[in-house]
Amino acid sequence: MSENIAILKSSALVEVAAASASAEIETLRVKYLGRKGELTALLKQMGELSAEERPAMGAMVNSAREEIETALSERRAVLQRAEFNARLASEKTDVTIPSGKAQRLGNHHPLYQVWDDAVEIFLNMGFTVAEGPEVELSEYCFDKLNTLPGHPARDRQDTFYLNEDETVCMRTQTSSVQIRTMEVKKPPIRIISPGRVYRKDEVDATHSPIFYQIEGLVVDKGVTMGQLKWTLNELMRGLYGADVKTRFRPHHFPYTEPSCEVDIQCFECGGKGCRVCKDEGWIELLGAGMVHPKVLARCGIDPEEYSGFAFGIGIERLTMRRFKIPDMRLLYENDFRFLRQFG
Repeated sequence: MSENIAILKSSALVEVAAASASAEIETLRVKYLGRKGELTALLKQMGELSAEERPAMGAMVNSAREEIETALSERRAVLQRAEFNARLASEKTDVTIPSGKAQRLGNHHPLYQVWDDAVEIFLNMGFTVAEGPEVELSEYCFDKLNTLPGHPARDRQDTFYLNEDETVCMRTQTSSVQIRTMEVKKPPIRIISPGRVYRKDEVDATHSPIFYQIEGLVVDKGVTMGQLKWTLNELMRGLYGADVKTRFRPHHFPYTEPSCEVDIQCFECGGKGCRVCKDEGWIELLGAGMVHPKVLARCGIDPEEYSGFAFGIGIERLTMRRFKIPDMRLLYENDFRFLRQFG
């Protein structure tokens, strides 16, 4: 048996020394030292030896195991180092080579920059975002907003109707989302409803048949006009800076009472009057007001117990004022020379 151990050890050391890859080392380890390896097989034969022979044979087997393990470890280290150096040589990068043409990253459209900033301002004030369909029932666009048949806004010259009886249309404002919210949610309500709306406007520097709005609604006990003014002033300060000046003017909307228009002081002339503000010193920005009691009642909310305010802002108008863009059409022409200015 001692002769078999010596032959096995010699054979193993020769094969280890001849190995040319680290993967071969693992194969040889399993072949000689694994659970079903050749050295393990010799150990199983020790049961056939006498008690006097076993200690000597055990010592020889352990010595052979140690020599084979050492040879495997040393050869593995040599081969792995050689393989690593070969990989470095084949994968090295010549840092003196020019880096090539840089890929230009895109940027958000200016409309969506202002959209995101405005939404963030409202979220910080405790509002949540509500959504609704763009194809809407006239009932939600007009009737429940106290805009009854005969009102100019309901004319076919102003609204995209989708059927002959004028009961389905492309929404003209996101106020319909406010109605849908009030029908299913009890006060307190504090939402904004950003989205795309449609009107039969001719395309010019300040109008488009498709544009974007952010509308807001607050309904609770004791809501006041003062809270509306504070909310809108916070929005203006967040978008245009702490020095922005606003003006609230009386107006009329069928779904708010009292109603107002909100202007900001002209960014171009500082209120002195110029071409941008048409010599008025102020630029109209949005409409707002206290929710009409009839609108609350039509949604199942008691106007004797609750009050609320609402407002609607064109995102294009906010964007044009923020970036001093003179013509709305620039926002839709997809001219990269224009859009890359806002990266």
